[in-house]
Amino acid sequence: MCIVIVKEYQRAIIFRLGRLLSGGAKGPGLFFVLPCTDSFINVDMRTVTFNIPPQEVLTRDSVAVCVDGLVYYRVQNPTLAVANVSNADAATQLLAQTTLRNVLSNKNLAEILSDCEHIAHFMQVTLDNATDDWGIKVERVEIKDVKLPPQLLRAMASEAEATREARAKVIAAEGEMSASRALKEASLVIAESPSALQLRYLQTLNTIAEEKNSTIILALPLEILPKFINT
Repeated sequence: MCIVIVKEYQRAIIFRLGRLLSGGAKGPGLFFVLPCTDSFINVDMRTVTFNIPPQEVLTRDSVAVCVDGLVYYRVQNPTLAVANVSNADAATQLLAQTTLRNVLSNKNLAEILSDCEHIAHFMQVTLDNATDDWGIKVERVEIKDVKLPPQLLRAMASEAEATREARAKVIAAEGEMSASRALKEASLVIAESPSALQLRYLQTLNTIAEEKNSTIILALPLEILPKFINT
């Protein structure tokens, strides 16, 4: 008999004369195998992280984008990971690339830019369901970056600038309307008391004088001009 030691984060799948031993994976710790008849495969149970290579995707509104991401997964059932798939890591990575392209091709550009979290969660659920038979548990999926063509970036910048200018004009127009209404209400109040206009006039002169101006312009009522013209 041979002594085999398996680390805490590993499990050993033993084959005896080509058949899986009953009892599932062995470890962690020490166990024995028979020479010549037994063979074993160590399976790492730790979480694995890999980058999804940048994928060229054509969105539903016919925009070409380049998207990459991250996938976190681990082996949940080492027996299935060895017996049901030849290379669980490679199969999971290829499936993640295909799933990313399939999911994003059914989305508009606006949905991709604004709903990255929802898309990542949907991918995580889809991958987890697909890898159950392989003994793989997909823990997390993240959309890392969305790269847009330079022409599209310039167009989006122009559109955003035009939108901001239009909004500024609307805000200015609303301010003018509010100011005109306030002036109308003020004129009605002043019309009720002639002395209020004189007080407002003196207050305006006081405000101008506080700024230390060398010239003060006095408003002359138009009603007295005809008297000087006739004389």
